[in-house]
Amino acid sequence: MGKYNLTALQVRETTLRGFAAGKPGQVPLWTNAVRDIPPAQILVRGQPQQHQLVRQRVKTDLTTKKGQVVFETQEKRVKPKKASRMFLPVEIRYEEDQLRREFFKDHPWELARPRILVESTGKDSVNYNWERMQQPGKKLDGESVVQRQLWLLNNVPDMTKSTAYDIARREFYRLRLQEDIERRVAAEEAEATGANFGPTYLEIGMELENQQHEVWKTWARTEAQIVDQSSSSADSAEGGSASQ
Repeated sequence: MGKYNLTALQVRETTLRGFAAGKPGQVPLWTNAVRDIPPAQILVRGQPQQHQLVRQRVKTDLTTKKGQVVFETQEKRVKPKKASRMFLPVEIRYEEDQLRREFFKDHPWELARPRILVESTGKDSVNYNWERMQQPGKKLDGESVVQRQLWLLNNVPDMTKSTAYDIARREFYRLRLQEDIERRVAAEEAEATGANFGPTYLEIGMELENQQHEVWKTWARTEAQIVDQSSSSADSAEGGSASQ
């Protein structure tokens, strides 16, 4: 290890010595601020404090038979880090992160659905009440399941994570089925009044597949002709050499 570089701690003294030696100009205003609030003299940097995961649960009291809010603290296992990653910012964890990871692992195609990430005020979640799944002004998606499951865990007595997950998924499937039925009925009503939506995505995909199949048949026919010509020429050459 080399020597400590204390140049930054001595910047005020260096500046004042320069003006005392006759440096032109005025003394900077920040010299007084550095004099009143000097930089830290501690040269050993400590590791950042680890954040704990706090979960809210409602437990039934055996004596009063009533629900009581309990806060559980989950100790975070500190993993050994490399020297180059020792002082990186500490990872902040929330309980819904794990719930979100489990849901999208079971439903990967939900990530393919378009989502609106722009909020008008940035506080749209304040108006949401996750006592129910569907929220006014919010499209039904995987985040609705996560927030509904978290609400059940935080407010229903003796609720387990698996039970809350099953309840939230059941409500999600029922609402998603209702949306599909409404969309199909609306399309049928529009077609009955003369609307034309054109080919569906499935029909477009089949048409593209048929085009590629025709291209492949043309290529295969050409390759077969080349192979036949080469084999016939080889047979004729062998026949001529045998006759000689």
